[in-house]
Order: sequence, then structure tokens, then C-alpha cells
Amino acid sequence: PKTMKGDKREEQGPGPETVAPQQPTEDEEALIEFHRSYRELFQFFCNNTTIHGAIRLVCSKHNRMKTAFWAVLWLCTFGMMYWQFGLLFGEYFSYPVNLNINLNSDKLVFPAVTVCTLNPYRYPEITEQLKELDSITQQTLLDLFKYNASTLEAQPRHRRDVHPPLPHPLQRLRVPPPRLEARRARSSASSVRDNSPEVGRKDWMIGFQLCNQNRSDCFYQRYSSGVDAVREWYRFHYINILSRLSDTSLSREQLGNFIFTCRFNQASCGDGNYSHFHHPMYGNCYTFNDKNNSSLWMSSMPGINNGLSLTLRTEQNDFIPLLSTVTGARVMVHGQDEPAFMDDGGFNLRPGVETSISMRKESLDRLGGDYGDCTQNGSDVPVKNLYRSKYTQQVCIHSCFQENMVKECGCAYIFYPLPEGVEYCDYRKHNSWGYCYYKLQDAFSSDRLGCFTKCRKPCRTGSSRCCRYRTTTRSATREMGLPSSTSTSKS
Repeated sequence: PKTMKGDKREEQGPGPETVAPQQPTEDEEALIEFHRSYRELFQFFCNNTTIHGAIRLVCSKHNRMKTAFWAVLWLCTFGMMYWQFGLLFGEYFSYPVNLNINLNSDKLVFPAVTVCTLNPYRYPEITEQLKELDSITQQTLLDLFKYNASTLEAQPRHRRDVHPPLPHPLQRLRVPPPRLEARRARSSASSVRDNSPEVGRKDWMIGFQLCNQNRSDCFYQRYSSGVDAVREWYRFHYINILSRLSDTSLSREQLGNFIFTCRFNQASCGDGNYSHFHHPMYGNCYTFNDKNNSSLWMSSMPGINNGLSLTLRTEQNDFIPLLSTVTGARVMVHGQDEPAFMDDGGFNLRPGVETSISMRKESLDRLGGDYGDCTQNGSDVPVKNLYRSKYTQQVCIHSCFQENMVKECGCAYIFYPLPEGVEYCDYRKHNSWGYCYYKLQDAFSSDRLGCFTKCRKPCRTGSSRCCRYRTTTRSATREMGLPSSTSTSKS
């Protein structure tokens, strides 16, 4: 037969016959196996897994009740396993810590002790201005309250027309009565019935007006208490007068004899054991055992006779009653490298008694990083430290307020350190600083300035805490002592 074009002729030669490829047996496993269905995959998993109970889902397939029981049991155990995994991971990523408390009675560095006279000093450079302020204050009290405050002045009262009136005079402000709807709502919400709603009460407050630079916005700094209003108004003017001083340092004669006797561990101490500074409200302050001392005091035994003992002489010469309403001394115990914030951590001692104070030192180490939000030395805090001391949260908060004060008001607040190139606020030079300050103080209190958020706690802190306070009537003098490996104090 003929072969057509494109046809292939097959001829069997004498060579060996071709063998068909062998199919893999069930015993042989491929490198990657593919299953035809999820059911087959599930059966393969149950037959080969080492999880207990999984084989029961396959071998009991002819008994649906048994299969359902093992399926429910298997799912429950898997759910409990993943629930425990969740608990373990949650606890791990919460970064738990252990609190260890150790009580030691070792030899310690005695803390610094600051004592203030509670009597602001009348500098000779501003004596006339303070007399003028006292005279105007006395006349204001007479006009508003019909009160003759002749004790405000040591000198005879000046005539009212001798000096020009001070800016921001104290005024009586009429408070508008509440609306009828608000009055009804208040009456319905109150459990006590108002028996005299028609009585014409004297709804008024005391305050002084503050305005911005161009007087486009003004407000009244108001107080419901007349005493609070007069004291704040006097304090505001006193700050302006005090800011005009170029130097607040005092000589030995001006310091007086506030420290009558001084002893530490039964040994006498003198002028070389304390430094001095002036506080605008608390007067002359003396810091014992501060970082400027050549050798710091050490304390190893508790007890009244093993600490600091002072006899203080409290005098009322040139007393300014509207700045300080108490007599005695203001005391604060703090670290050598920490400033004395007398407003925040101090306490008052009254004269004529002997007061013993025992204290203990507490050290706290916080874990930073993922375990807590703290700072090692304040270098990573976006606030410049204005104090010549180590970083503390209070140092940062006060520095933050002063920073905002300079930025917003153009001058510095006299209670905090003076930044370089800035002067203290005085309404003769900065006539709207009071308006700016009270606005800023309100924003600071509500943390709209962010100072409390920016200023983080230090990772390592040490503080002295009062644990016992005893007062005994003795004489017109007063003593203060701090015996301590537990930081004990006697006054």
C-alpha cells in the first residue's frame, strides 16, 4: 500500500519493548500531596495527628452520636487552649512588675532643712512704696467695708490725696441675679425649701479689673470673700513693687537674729552650716546642710538628741499682715540637690511651743521603657530646667509655667527663676501682664498648657515623709530638730 504525505509509517524493529510508567503505591509519599476534597484532608489530619481525641472523629463515623460528642469535646478543648494563650499573651504584653519593699536602718546623709520667718522683709529701697500701698489699702478697706485697719501701717496714716491712685483699684461688683428658670430649677433640685425667695439679698462680689494691651478685652478678677479679694489685690501690687528691686540679697545685720541656737548631734553649728535666700511671701529663709556645705551631715541613730535642734526667735518687726496671716516659722525637709518649694511641701510651726518631728526617707525606683512613663534625668523632657538642681517633676512644672509666662506675657513671674535676657513683670513696664497672668494661671490649672503632661516623673526619686508630729507648750521660743537615719525632726 502507498503511504500518503504526512502519514507516519510505524515499523516494529528488533529492539526491546517500551514499558509503561508505574503508578505510585499507597505506601509511597510524594513531596507535596494534594487532596481532592476537604473531607479527605480532614480524614488525613485525624488519622495522622497526635492530638488526643482527633482519631475519634473518624473511627466513630458510623455512630453519629459518638462523633458529635467527640466533635464538641474537641472544639471545647481547642477553645480553652486558645483562651489560655490569650491570657498568657495579654499578661506578657502588659509588662507586669513586682514591688519590693526593703526597710533599712543604715547611715544616711542628713537631708536639707529650710526654715523661713513667715515675715516678708521690707527692703529700704521700696519702703516708701510699701507705705503708699498700705495707706491706699487702709482707705480701700474703709470705703468698702467701713473697717479701720490702722494696724496696717507702722507710721501715721498718710492722706489719701498725697499719692496718685494705684492701677487696678479694688471695687465692689454687683452680681446679676439668676434667671427665673435657673432659680426654679435650683429650688426643685434642692431638698431644702427656700423660705424667703423675695428677700432682697446683697448679691455682690469684690474684685479688680484687668485688661489686655489695647484694652479691647477686659475681665474682673472676682472673689466672693472680701478677705480673699483684699489679700490677692495686695499681693498683686506687692509683686509689682518687689520686682523693681535689682538685688534681693541681705547683709548680716539685715538678716537679724532669727536663728537663736543651732545644734546637730549635740554639737554646735553656726553661720557656715546654712545658706540664705529670700522668698517673696515667706520672708527670709535659711537652708541647713545644703549642697554648698563643704561636708554634709551624716545621721546613723534616731532620737531627739541625734538630729538638728534649733531655737528660733520669731519677731513681728515691720509685719505685713495682708501677705502672711500667721506667726512662727515655715519648715520644709528636702534633698540637697532639690529646691525648697515652700508652697508645695512646707508646713508651719507656731511660736511659744516645742515641736518634735520624726521623718523617714523613702526611695522609689520606677521601671522605664515599656513598663512605665518616666525619665532618667529630664533630658528627654521638652522643658528647659530653670533651676540649678536635678530634675524633679515640680522643677519641670514650675519651669514650664515660667516658659509660657515669658512666651505669652513678655516678662517673668517673680516666684520662679529669671530666664536669661528677661525681666520680672511690673505693670509700670508691662501694663497688661496681670491680664495675661490670670488667664495663663487658669489654663495652667486645667492643664491646657500641657505642663502636667510634658513633665514626667523621674525614674528614681527619694523623699522624706513625716511620720510623727508632737507639740509641747514650753516657752516663747521654739526648737526644731531632725534626728534621723529615719530623718527625724524636732522643733
